[in-house]
Amino acid sequence: MREDQIQVRVRYSETDQMGVVYHGSYIPYFEIGRVEWLRRLGVSYKFMEDEGIALPIVSMHINYKKPARYDELLTVKTKLKKHASVKIEFDCKIENEGGDLLTTAHFILVFVDIKTGRPLSPPDYIKTILEKFENEE
Repeated sequence: MREDQIQVRVRYSETDQMGVVYHGSYIPYFEIGRVEWLRRLGVSYKFMEDEGIALPIVSMHINYKKPARYDELLTVKTKLKKHASVKIEFDCKIENEGGDLLTTAHFILVFVDIKTGRPLSPPDYIKTILEKFENEE
């Protein structure tokens, strides 16, 4: 499955007094990775929301291995793990400039109708993208 990566620099506001990234600050890093993964495939969250579709996280597991620090340039790698009728799963990791693995994560998201809050199948344009990955493997 396709893997994408994006870099983010640790801002001072994301760290504690020791210059170490606060554990909750990793979640937005991973979100940036997922949003950009979709955007690079021609799909924006904004467009999906305008079409009445949300993609909330229903499960996440994060494993912190080494700390990230203030002003480090991090690489967030996002890989589509699998997808089912209404779910999509991503494996993610964050590395520092030296290539050290800092954090790994697994996310499960569900396509949801914004008006009803009920799960729904992804729209055809997303199914087409996901089917492309299936055919590559």
